[in-house]
Amino acid sequence: MTAATTSRGRVGTPYVRVDGRDKVTGAARYAADFSFPGLAHGALALSTIARGRIRSVQAAPVAAMPGVLAVLHHGNAPHVDVNYSDVLGVPPDPAIALFQHDRVPHVGWPVALVVATTAEQAREAVEALVVHYEEEPHDVAFSAEHPDAYVTDTPLMPPAVARKGDLESARAASPVLLDALYTTAEEHHGMMEPHAATALWDGGRLEVLDSNQGSMWVAHGLAMVFSLDPAHVHVRSEHVGGAFGSKGVRAHQVAAVMAATVLRRPVRVALTRRQMFSLTGYRSPTAQRVRLGADLEGRILALQHDALCMTSTVYEFVEPSSEVGRIMYDAGAHHTRNRVVRLDVPTPTWMRAPGMTPGSFALESALDELAWECGVDPIVLRARNLPVAGPLSGLPFGNHNLLACFTEGARRFGWQDRDPRPGLRRKGRWVLGTGTAGAVYPAGAAPSTASATAEADGTFTVRISASDVGTGARTALTLVAADALEVAPEHVRVLIGDSDFGPAMIAGGSMGTRSWSWAVTSAVRELRKRLSRDEAVPAEGITARADTSPEVAGLPPKERHSFGAQFAEVAVDRSTGEVRVRRMLGIFAAGRIVNPLTARSQLVGGMTWGISMALHEEAVRDRATGGQVGPDLANYHVATHADVPEIEADWVDDTDPDDPVGIKGIGELGVVGAAAAIANAAWHATGVRYRSLPIRPGRVLLAAAEAGHEVP
Repeated sequence: MTAATTSRGRVGTPYVRVDGRDKVTGAARYAADFSFPGLAHGALALSTIARGRIRSVQAAPVAAMPGVLAVLHHGNAPHVDVNYSDVLGVPPDPAIALFQHDRVPHVGWPVALVVATTAEQAREAVEALVVHYEEEPHDVAFSAEHPDAYVTDTPLMPPAVARKGDLESARAASPVLLDALYTTAEEHHGMMEPHAATALWDGGRLEVLDSNQGSMWVAHGLAMVFSLDPAHVHVRSEHVGGAFGSKGVRAHQVAAVMAATVLRRPVRVALTRRQMFSLTGYRSPTAQRVRLGADLEGRILALQHDALCMTSTVYEFVEPSSEVGRIMYDAGAHHTRNRVVRLDVPTPTWMRAPGMTPGSFALESALDELAWECGVDPIVLRARNLPVAGPLSGLPFGNHNLLACFTEGARRFGWQDRDPRPGLRRKGRWVLGTGTAGAVYPAGAAPSTASATAEADGTFTVRISASDVGTGARTALTLVAADALEVAPEHVRVLIGDSDFGPAMIAGGSMGTRSWSWAVTSAVRELRKRLSRDEAVPAEGITARADTSPEVAGLPPKERHSFGAQFAEVAVDRSTGEVRVRRMLGIFAAGRIVNPLTARSQLVGGMTWGISMALHEEAVRDRATGGQVGPDLANYHVATHADVPEIEADWVDDTDPDDPVGIKGIGELGVVGAAAAIANAAWHATGVRYRSLPIRPGRVLLAAAEAGHEVP
């Protein structure tokens, strides 16, 4: 190893993406870029009703169209099985059990698959397909007062209810009270690369090229759905153009495998952008009631956070918005609850910082309101309510540097010069305001398997079934492996996105890099032991493997989290009600930063999403049809270049000597609290509270009118 050895560690120093050149030159191939002899193309037909039954599928005329190879529907599709738990221990959404019955539970439910020799022929044929329905009354109206809301515990989610103390007694003893309802809109992932999968059989083995957040996750799911030996399913996902929680096992992969099995030829199914609005999950709208009781100095005596979300009639998915309060702030009486209501809508799913994103808007807005009512600076109030241990778990914190984030952020943002009174700063037709909010996201770890090979030419190859969804994970793992090997990164090749590499944590929950780095480091440690005993590396190399299951299982229970402080300055147009973000600053405590270059990009991306959430994103359902109004990127508004100002993200030292990895996730942290900081700044500009997102111009003007005054 002497030729490659370097004394300089790379972890913690900026490093360009190892796959950056391939991506910008087009050499990197994504799921829909591969070609195979005889490749056929499938197009899904989706229901146009929100509830009812399929009376008939008029397949014969479509089957006779040029290039059409098959029309699969509930009358002729092979049997599939969804009676299983996936690699995360969660039952799958029954929506992936394609064409197994005639029931329709929502608009956009898959009712048929047309397969043709070209993608254009498949799309033309699916548009010509006639499906007759027996329609039934539906309900898609989500509201805070929905009578059918209920409490339920679901896998992988925190308990629906967590509490301590006597809430009403604590409120009765509180001289300052707050009781407010906050709402957030339905949001969609909208990543650049649509979902796509290509399936083919090769020598009795199912090969799938896919875009996903975990190749083993998808391979296991497809094996279960089609009752296959898992060893006979191979899924590859080398490059992924974004995911944000939506790219697990979905209808398009099942459709591709089903068609490839029936036709015995390669089949690709790629979703259209409009289909992604009903087939790939989304963030549920929320209605959250926050009730606080405090003393005159702003110390919280009673904290109640009651959150409501929606799910489909076929599957329970809960957006755990009240979880944020279980970590951030303490109170003698502390009650949190998540409820859900079943509606005739597609099933929601994980979306960047599930629960924490909408929950932080409600709680951090309420904290800002409480600070004003108590006459206490918002940062001082938060400092007075920080817990010394988990507010409800009682567990010690691994480390807790939220106050350090606020202190550094306040210094750099110029918070000390802020006049707390709203509506005073003006610049032409604009009124200006500043706001802040806290951020938190758990830092977990999951068992993973990795291998490290010393090659005969002096280089090293690391294999792990990780997924780089655009975060720079491949580069981060290269740096981790290089430091563990004590060689330059240029001498390390990291291979990911292949289910044959063994089980590993998915790219989700901000646990990917932390879990994978642990496994890679363990594999390298074993490899170095072997290399110390061997004189020479044979032609086939020397390989060592490591499974971190025992180590992760032995991790002592603690409250392990990343924290952050968000700051925003906004301008509000006095005549139109338009809100513009002028600048943002985020200071975070996120453990050991592997690659500052990509880490900062992830945090800035999350903060940008916070702008989008606060001011733009809002999927609307038509109560008459049950479908979405304008399910495309022309009508679903997101923040674009003109909406995004100067955004600065940085971090404080967050070393935890008791943490065996030291790395914490940052992929989701940046979005938490960002919308609340913007909403709090909008209040500071106008003197009017905005408790419903997005803060559209009409809402600004309406809120001012309801408050009895114009925008200042």
